[in-house]
Amino acid sequence: MPRPDIRVASVVAGLTLSAVALLDPSPALAAEAVVLAKGHTDAIDVHYEGGALKLKVKDDTVSPAVERDPADVTFQVLPAAETTVPDLPAFSFLGQAGSKIWMLPQVQDAALLWPGWNTGQLDSGVFAGNKVVISLIGVDGPGDVTLFDTNSLGTPNVKFRSSDGLPDRLDVPVHTHAHASWVFSAQGAYTLKFQADAALTNGTTVSTGPIDYRFVVGDRQSGGGDVGLSVSGMAEGDYQPGTTVTLQAVQSPQGPLTKYQWFAKKAGEDDYTPIQGETGASYSFTATRALNATDYVVRLYDGETVAAESNPVTLWVAPPSSGSSAAKSVTATIQASEGALVISVDPEDRTVTLPAATLAAAGDRWESSGALRPVTVTDTRAAKPGWTASGQVADGFRTEDGQSFAGGYLGWTPSITQQGDEQGVVAGPVAAPYVAGQPGTGLGDSAALASAPNGQGLGTAELDAALKLSVPTDTAAGTYTGTLTLTAI
Repeated sequence: MPRPDIRVASVVAGLTLSAVALLDPSPALAAEAVVLAKGHTDAIDVHYEGGALKLKVKDDTVSPAVERDPADVTFQVLPAAETTVPDLPAFSFLGQAGSKIWMLPQVQDAALLWPGWNTGQLDSGVFAGNKVVISLIGVDGPGDVTLFDTNSLGTPNVKFRSSDGLPDRLDVPVHTHAHASWVFSAQGAYTLKFQADAALTNGTTVSTGPIDYRFVVGDRQSGGGDVGLSVSGMAEGDYQPGTTVTLQAVQSPQGPLTKYQWFAKKAGEDDYTPIQGETGASYSFTATRALNATDYVVRLYDGETVAAESNPVTLWVAPPSSGSSAAKSVTATIQASEGALVISVDPEDRTVTLPAATLAAAGDRWESSGALRPVTVTDTRAAKPGWTASGQVADGFRTEDGQSFAGGYLGWTPSITQQGDEQGVVAGPVAAPYVAGQPGTGLGDSAALASAPNGQGLGTAELDAALKLSVPTDTAAGTYTGTLTLTAI
């Protein structure tokens, strides 16, 4: 009696996903000069490395975030920051009521820069009192500079103020991330000198010394009016096949234009081809050997006019490992009445470790991204009933000490990396991570990775997905592990 078609594939349980060092991000160091004019940045990002205290700039206007040398950054206070001093006695320290000021507010305005300070990289028990001192020791510019915040009742509290004399000192506990209003009394170019100091628990004192921070208030008059465009995110070395590549368009200075188009030129091709649907500031895709030596550029548009074009960046994908080979003729017979549907992962590649989470640009989520890496579905059933492959993190993520969060905070963007010419496999829809009040349940519920319709699917398909973890900022720090169960039916 013929064996019936198998409708349920083997289930792969135990593909381990780890979110490492949550709330302890370590962004890569970027070296290019940039102008930051919109989005979140920890302008004063305090680090202690190799026995030295350092000030860096954590740039969250790009994804993933990068650390920058303050010498490579110009902070722009856009003309839209113009406002007037409130007619309230409590704000008289800003000047005469009704006079013009340019303010980057304490609460984020998406149209302006949102700078803050951060000691989240500093460990407890290293510094006396578990604190460092951040000082504004000098201001060179056409006007006065004031940093202040307000409490829940709207009462202002001045942090730094150049008009009544400097230096001004601020004690900042370790593991602090804070924002204030930055106020400038006149347009023009400023140099602010910040310094961080601390005493170690053994009594030794450490200091960054004065560090210059450049600000431009209003329209930038120097450096010309043309916008520069570059691409960040491309690694210098080879990518392994199946790795997710995320490229980011970086404007310098950052301006109001937001219309992009990404282009690719494969090895041996003469012209760049537009990448369909890729019109955002970032572009993510999966590295395959077929894409090795492909050049990518991005263009910025003002209406239909090209405002800027980046220099090309090149993708290099690692070749297969070398070794000897031999051939042998093999004859096999497949009976039409038999077959199976199997989903599998490489036994040597069953663990996915996501990079350390970083603060999202809006400052309201901890996020990390990575690649699922190849999942194989093989259908040998002659009847071609079609199939659907799906995944779920049903039991959520946990740390060894019992902290946890739901699997719905992990989402994916599926892709097909390889299939037969007539196999007809299509990638599943994006499963966005869960955010309260928004659609999307991530991988907390079963989500489709790929499918083949009835009458197709025969053969072997290789699937992948770009993973995105997004959890609330009150999630406890730790290394979390969960199990993604993959099923094909």
